[in-house]
Amino acid sequence: MYEFIPDNPYLLLTPGPLSTSKSVRNALLRDWCTWDADYNEDIVQNIRRRLVALATKKIEDYTAVLMQGSGSFSVEATIGSVVPPNGKLLVITNGAYGDRIARMAKVLKLKHIAYSCFETEAPKPEILSVILGEHPDITHTALVHCETTTGILNPLPEIAKVVKAHGNVFILDAMSSFGGIPFDMADCNIDFLISSSNKCIQGVPGFGFVIAKTKELLKCKDNAHSLCLDLYGQWKEMDKSGKWRYTSPTHIVRAFYQALDELEIEGGVEARYQRYCKNQQLLVNGMKELGFRPFLPKELQSPIITSFVYPTLDFNFDSFYKTVKKLGFVLYPGKVSQADTFRIGNIGEVFPKDIMRLLEVIESIRNEI
Repeated sequence: MYEFIPDNPYLLLTPGPLSTSKSVRNALLRDWCTWDADYNEDIVQNIRRRLVALATKKIEDYTAVLMQGSGSFSVEATIGSVVPPNGKLLVITNGAYGDRIARMAKVLKLKHIAYSCFETEAPKPEILSVILGEHPDITHTALVHCETTTGILNPLPEIAKVVKAHGNVFILDAMSSFGGIPFDMADCNIDFLISSSNKCIQGVPGFGFVIAKTKELLKCKDNAHSLCLDLYGQWKEMDKSGKWRYTSPTHIVRAFYQALDELEIEGGVEARYQRYCKNQQLLVNGMKELGFRPFLPKELQSPIITSFVYPTLDFNFDSFYKTVKKLGFVLYPGKVSQADTFRIGNIGEVFPKDIMRLLEVIESIRNEI
């Protein structure tokens, strides 16, 4: 029924890895030397500058560090490097990725507590203020901006205001929002922002990055609980010439450079946000007509990924998934603990026409569900 390019038999409607453009994939085809200036200076340092410029207008106050591995490696590098031995971390969590930060803190033996909310609930600034007031020894607070367990978008400006009112260092896991949802690090008083190559910038997986307030990063010397995941050590080496301390994922980095070019061509973060919003609105409206109810209320929903409740008690997601995949789309299983759901992502090289095709596919198999 549908025609797909031979090297890409289906579209990934997931929160990452996600579908990329052919030009991003083509950028992987050349080899690079990690010692040469045409890689370290022309590509790595260029990426670092561009990331800071995407994050804030106050570029003189911030710096960027690239880190090998998935986004979670960069989260753990940040948690393990930023919180000092005499510090204490508060983790705000309403899903699996906030819970993962708390688990990292436990494994790293950091002093920490959690402000845990239901998966359908946004953290409340007034409750956060009470917690921070009752625990004056808390020095750092971490929040996941877009919790892709459900697709909820947490209230960043309101939370940031409370965190700073209590004098905390603010760590934001912006894994699934940076590059796809407009905000300014300086305006939100974010000290450390974490994301990865394979999310809204629309690169391929292989490295993460941390955009940090330079004066806060300077305080991290000798804090790290790991040799490899030492954020300060990586920054000091990278700041000299762009060279990574250990083997750089060169092909992935060059593909990310291409993805940044394509973000600029599209019109920047605001234009990409508008596309993602249109994708999500088309998806929800169409899925409702087909009998699928969104899990979250509209006011909590991000444009990144949407959870849908199983339409019937005997709904078989595995069978549904396999059928939809054969017809050209990969969906995502649910991760919600309190309901049977599945998820559909709106990010990546995905456009309204693709969402309309997906809806046609689901409608064509509706009687088989």
